[in-house]
Amino acid sequence: MPTPTLHSELRAGGVLVLTLNRPERLNAIDDALARALLAALQAAGSNAAVRAVLLCGAGRAFCAGRDTGAPPGEDDLVLVQAVAQALVRLPQPVVVAVQGWAVGAGLEWMLDADLVVAAEDARFKLPEASLGVFVTGGLTATLAAAVGLPRARALMLLGEPFTAQQAHAWGLVWQLAPAARLEAQALAVAERLAALEPRVAQGFKRVLNQVGLAGFEAAVALENDVQRELMAALAPQRPA
Repeated sequence: MPTPTLHSELRAGGVLVLTLNRPERLNAIDDALARALLAALQAAGSNAAVRAVLLCGAGRAFCAGRDTGAPPGEDDLVLVQAVAQALVRLPQPVVVAVQGWAVGAGLEWMLDADLVVAAEDARFKLPEASLGVFVTGGLTATLAAAVGLPRARALMLLGEPFTAQQAHAWGLVWQLAPAARLEAQALAVAERLAALEPRVAQGFKRVLNQVGLAGFEAAVALENDVQRELMAALAPQRPA
């Protein structure tokens, strides 16, 4: 069911459009948004009418990462990781449309999808290391699988912003679109996936992820371990 923080619409042809709806916060992730998206993905997985999912963000950005001024707590960690796992485990293929910024956990969720269409002026950043926290979303597996280990190290450790053109050249983004055409172009990609025989599309996704992302579940578990270690080690040093 739609919620104030997540809009849901099943289009003709079987494309489920899920829209992160906190535009005043650049769709930054709070518990309500994460819970709503997790519930929507879980429901979609058992709904035969859903043949593909398009995930997008309302307003000026796809997602600005976690909406918090403090390191993530246990609930934040569990929810963000559960959404990431739901995106990868979902039987149906997922397309993400990115406008504006995709930052931190928003970028991590993006890479948990199957195909990404980005606006030509989109921007990306992984600031976690500079903030004293660890990455989530199985990023330690998905990013390295997409761009190679050396570039993944640089993107995560240095946290420098990069452009849509760089993301496309590095393999993080499948297509670029003029900003005004982003929604239509991403929807067209999702419609092409939805038009495939569902068992074929789902079979490709399952095998590609099992082979190409064989380390995903281990990455999520290790990310959880490191994040919890950092929470315990750094919490006493932070002001109350």
